[in-house]
Amino acid sequence: MKAITVLLADDHLVVRTGLMALLGTQTDIAVVAEVGSGEEALAAVEAFRPDVVMMDLAMGAGMDGIEAIKAVRSKVPGQPVLVFTTYDSDADIVRAVDAGAMGYLLKDAAPEEIFAAIRGAVKGTSHMSPPVASRLFEHFRNPGAVLTPREAELLALLTQGLSNRELGRRLFISEATVKTHLAHIYAKLGVQARAEAIATALRREGMR
Repeated sequence: MKAITVLLADDHLVVRTGLMALLGTQTDIAVVAEVGSGEEALAAVEAFRPDVVMMDLAMGAGMDGIEAIKAVRSKVPGQPVLVFTTYDSDADIVRAVDAGAMGYLLKDAAPEEIFAAIRGAVKGTSHMSPPVASRLFEHFRNPGAVLTPREAELLALLTQGLSNRELGRRLFISEATVKTHLAHIYAKLGVQARAEAIATALRREGMR
């Protein structure tokens, strides 16, 4: 089976080295390149076309992580990018999701969470570390008159990378009902995808 190829972008060598060692323990994940700047990340994406990019937000001088995500997504539409950072402010989360990040991992995440996020990314599944998801849930609980309480709860759970079946089990509703709620959420927010729904809801909550 072909291994999932990963590009690491972080301005700290010790972080890249540690993450490479960690990912090296998994037979189905292979790091194809590691870079220390946003500009290098963009060039590496074009050169290696990795399955997943793991991007820090603070990249020192030059292009920061947000700018790099936008540039990567513009150059290679659909490229899965996971944020891997210590920053967990509301503004950072919104900017990352808005830029096109598929997931948001904190650097103290458990190895199993990192592995799961990478494997999910290649399948189009978003993932956010529990502390980040909890922050979003608090904001989604009262999104004004736009969403019903159940829709707000479902929207918050989307950040955990759950499938429709898993969402149904979590909320004790059928998968068909989940799809109906998602359709209503997308229609109300004027979006077509999960990441867009999360970003739009956050912006409407004034989290910038």
